[in-house]
Amino acid sequence: MTKVIAIVGPTAVGKSALGLQLAKEFPGEIISGDSMQIYRHLNIGTAKDSPDELKMVPHHLVDICDVDQRYTVKDFQSNARKIIQQLTKENIIPFIVGGTGFYLNSLIQNLDLGGQQDADDSLRSRISKIEQEQGIDGLQDYLQQLDPKAYQKIDIDNPRRVIRAIEVFETSGHSITEQENGQSFAEFYLIGLTDDRQKLYQRINSRVDKMIDLGLINEARPVYQRQKDIPQAKNGIGYKELFPYFAGDASLDECVIEIKKNSRHFAKRQLTYFRNQMQVNWHNISEEPDYLENIRTEVSKFLAK
Repeated sequence: MTKVIAIVGPTAVGKSALGLQLAKEFPGEIISGDSMQIYRHLNIGTAKDSPDELKMVPHHLVDICDVDQRYTVKDFQSNARKIIQQLTKENIIPFIVGGTGFYLNSLIQNLDLGGQQDADDSLRSRISKIEQEQGIDGLQDYLQQLDPKAYQKIDIDNPRRVIRAIEVFETSGHSITEQENGQSFAEFYLIGLTDDRQKLYQRINSRVDKMIDLGLINEARPVYQRQKDIPQAKNGIGYKELFPYFAGDASLDECVIEIKKNSRHFAKRQLTYFRNQMQVNWHNISEEPDYLENIRTEVSKFLAK
């Protein structure tokens, strides 16, 4: 049976560092499970591993799209599955690292993501108007009212996924979550990292400050300038919050505060999703001094079964 290790948890908790360490030790290769790290040139705001870290262990599904390209959960599911199957043939352990819960869930449960009815032009036009006038927040509010079940389960920070959920419900009267799962093609072991809330929030705030120091402003400016051409990438946390600064409507300090706030909210949503939707083996990095050694032991046992 194909075996896959997945490392999940809230943003800034240390998933990437753990993935690098485990992939070097066992050995394996890393498949990014992040919906924004697919984009070339968006490096700082997406918290990609550094160029040196990317060289330590082969990475997949990083820097595979230009910012104007769409990338769906179905694309991830298909690409990740092919990579997993190829690595397994080569006796290499696949390590999926990332915080986009629905991406990972689509892979684990082998969700049937095709075959839904298509929306008509009038519906697409109505949804497009909401997106243009109210942005991702308006789409999220509409989905929450229309299909609360989907709002709780899907990746609501991905506008394409939110739009698709709205289309499916409006067209069929059924939630996009009411899908049959296919037969699993692999055995997954999920490692979850978490931390005490205040410590996690401090880590998030520090990470945002570091991103600013590393040049996030210059990285985000072209996203603002091309926002009409990049409907998916422009909604990434760390980018959209700076748009008022570029437009002269807010100070940089105000926008940085907004990035930190949205990152904290995102971390909370990530934890809620992983705890409610998946069977995760959790490790609190503050309360468990030997968490790294414990994880090594768990991975060894899983791979030896």
